[in-house]
Amino acid sequence: MEELQKDLEEVKELLKKASRKRLHDVLLAEKSKIEREIKNQPPVKPKTEASEEEKPSLTGYTVKINNYAWDQSDKFVKIYITLSGVQDLPAENVHVQFTERSFDLLVKNLNNKNYTMTFNNLLKPISVESSSWKVKTDMVLILCKKKKEEKWECLTQVEKETKEKEKASYDTSDPSEGLMNLLKKMYAEGDDEMKRSINKAWVESREKQAREELPMDI
Repeated sequence: MEELQKDLEEVKELLKKASRKRLHDVLLAEKSKIEREIKNQPPVKPKTEASEEEKPSLTGYTVKINNYAWDQSDKFVKIYITLSGVQDLPAENVHVQFTERSFDLLVKNLNNKNYTMTFNNLLKPISVESSSWKVKTDMVLILCKKKKEEKWECLTQVEKETKEKEKASYDTSDPSEGLMNLLKKMYAEGDDEMKRSINKAWVESREKQAREELPMDI
């Protein structure tokens, strides 16, 4: 879901720069496609993994949580994890271990499964003593207390580096180069219909350019 949101933002930015109608139409089609995918995005099915350090008190098997949402306030980074029925567990079955740059969630014996989520290399340091978690209806809310009241661009250092690399590939001084990079990515990742649309737009754009370059007296 987060990657789709990033793609949508990039397409919106490039739509602002697109001057040719065909390219604008292709980008608009891609924007609509991404918005549909976000709307129809099913919950991520977690993969089951055997815990290497399973404690004797754990029963069932261990599931790694991959699906989450997050936002922030001036003082906290908030991570939302959806787990159906988690509010019915004893309080001791939900635990979060914090360090200055990481946290590790463990939910024990929820419908005969254990759930874990680990975040390492957080973007900025957090206060271990002031961080906490809350169990709500079908949700665990993790509250990471910021050491400094400053805005986080993302959750982890790895995400930041990935974001910067993606931005560098599109943020060029030549808008047409940025469009070309996006079209290449869309073509490589798109379905047959998208590839046909891009091919058509490319051919018609080249034909129009050729006509415009012809001498006026011909």
